[in-house]
Amino acid sequence: MSALLKIVLQRLGLGVVTLFVVSIIIFVAVNLLPGDFAEAILGQGATPETVASIRRDLGLDQPMLFRYFEWLKRMLTLDLGTSFAQLNSANFGGAGSVTIAGQIVPRLSNTLFLAAVTAMIAVPLAVTLGILAALYRNMAFDKAVNMVTLTSISSPEFFMAYVLILFLAVLNPIFPSLSNIYDGMSFGERLEKSMLPALTLTLVVTAHMMRMTRAAIINLLASPYIEMARLKGLSPMRVIVKHALPNALAPIITVVALNLAYLITGVVVVEVVFVYPGIGQLFVDSVKIRDIPVVQACCLIFAAAYILLNLTADILSMLSNPRLRHPK
Repeated sequence: MSALLKIVLQRLGLGVVTLFVVSIIIFVAVNLLPGDFAEAILGQGATPETVASIRRDLGLDQPMLFRYFEWLKRMLTLDLGTSFAQLNSANFGGAGSVTIAGQIVPRLSNTLFLAAVTAMIAVPLAVTLGILAALYRNMAFDKAVNMVTLTSISSPEFFMAYVLILFLAVLNPIFPSLSNIYDGMSFGERLEKSMLPALTLTLVVTAHMMRMTRAAIINLLASPYIEMARLKGLSPMRVIVKHALPNALAPIITVVALNLAYLITGVVVVEVVFVYPGIGQLFVDSVKIRDIPVVQACCLIFAAAYILLNLTADILSMLSNPRLRHPK
């Protein structure tokens, strides 16, 4: 068995164990949330008898350990279960029920579209700025880029979102302030509606990737082979792009993957601000109404996406730097 395949299988095994532990934390944390779905849908007219009846119909009266293993069994068969959201006191599990997969799949596709648009803007921009900042280290360009990125990384996401809404939707109506995406929209319309949340996320993630690119390249500029390339008369830009950047790919790939994971798992605030119909908005709405199965499914998807992207980062790092396949 090759060293790379062995490491990949080890990472996969560790990812499965991590996801199992996370599933326990998710289930316990969600079930400890204050409030009760039965009381939420009945409102002020709730009586102990009706609440108990609804809890019995939903299986909420079962012990937590039993409910966890039932939920885990469904997850292993990719059965996300049924949402409580469309149920009412007169129709539990009937025609009004909505499957969680039916709710999550279109929302997840919207979130992935937003993440893809953001990545197409942020990754090339961050790598380019990082290369230029390393090339013009300690000069005016480097200081200006560091100041702007530190400002964006230090500002809350909702603040950056409202600033962009003010300047690009209110004072200068270039993009719509609300991202009301729906089925049947053309690609151009979907892109226009998604541009403001994508720009907000770009400001947040570009700083991390740019600073890591700059640090990784500067760390290699004192290496002997870089000095030899300079002595041969190569231009500074060629030295960085052709010699320093390929050897700096491992940390850059890692930070890019972590930020891509953030674009899927950390978009809750941005989606709520722009009313973007993604999985983050669904997660918030489900927490409000105590829709436990949807909250658990969203959390598990977030965890799986984060673990998968970390695994992808490890594999790409090892492919870009063979020395990582043979740790000392």
